[in-house]
Amino acid sequence: MRLVAAIAIALGLGLGQVTAGHAADGRIAVVAAENAYGDIARQVGGDRVAVTSILSSPNQDPHLFETAPGTVRTLSEAQVVVINGADYDPWMEKLLKTTPRAGRAEITAATLLGRKPGDNPHLWYDLATMPKVASALADAFSKTDPAHANEYAARLKTTLAGLARIDARVAQMKTKFAGQTVTATEPVFGLLTGAIGLTMRNDRFQLAMMNDTEPSARDVAAMEDDLRGRKVKALIYNSQVTEKLTERLRDIAMAAKVPVVGVTETMPAGTNFQDWVLGELDALDKALSGQNS
Repeated sequence: MRLVAAIAIALGLGLGQVTAGHAADGRIAVVAAENAYGDIARQVGGDRVAVTSILSSPNQDPHLFETAPGTVRTLSEAQVVVINGADYDPWMEKLLKTTPRAGRAEITAATLLGRKPGDNPHLWYDLATMPKVASALADAFSKTDPAHANEYAARLKTTLAGLARIDARVAQMKTKFAGQTVTATEPVFGLLTGAIGLTMRNDRFQLAMMNDTEPSARDVAAMEDDLRGRKVKALIYNSQVTEKLTERLRDIAMAAKVPVVGVTETMPAGTNFQDWVLGELDALDKALSGQNS
């Protein structure tokens, strides 16, 4: 993947509001590598946690992240850390090794799911991920702050109920659309399209784009042919990581009246995880239903 960012000293990058977030006010200090996990931490922890999400802007390419001094300071003070793993955020794994803290709980989504580098790393789009992460967070919060364990358990129950809305929506879409054919600029949304039962084309092209390698001329031609020939019902477009080739493919799709469904790797501001994913599923539903073009 394009996880080429070195752990460098850089200021003013605007890649998340990195604040002290320590427990001086009695709250549990939580650091999440990605804001989707940070949102789940807030849902489970409520006002008893202070959450810092490092990657928090859907307008920034997450693969070009550079750490700032504030990031290191914040992580060194964290009591609970949650990361994606599967080689999506290796910079975070390096930082954890350089900022040890006794008793710090470290939650890795890939470990919870038994995933490894080489698997699709966009794990927040796997239906199994967030319930496991939420449960692990509730357990970590209860161990750190046992006096309020019942409160964390209650919030976990509410969070899981909210996540179940996504499962129900996917099941509904599977009934309607299983077997339909789509394509994508990258496999960002692939774990959800697989759960819906959609047939995904142009996997080699997508992997090349994700891994920042040049797709072959044959794979580019196949992608263009699928779009111009309307052989797919929709193009799922990673609007957070774009370049001239993917923008050209988007334009080809639009000219051919193949619906383009934009997705991102980072959760937009002003929403929560459940509503973000449900909104993207709604957009895909409309595209597959022929309600947009």
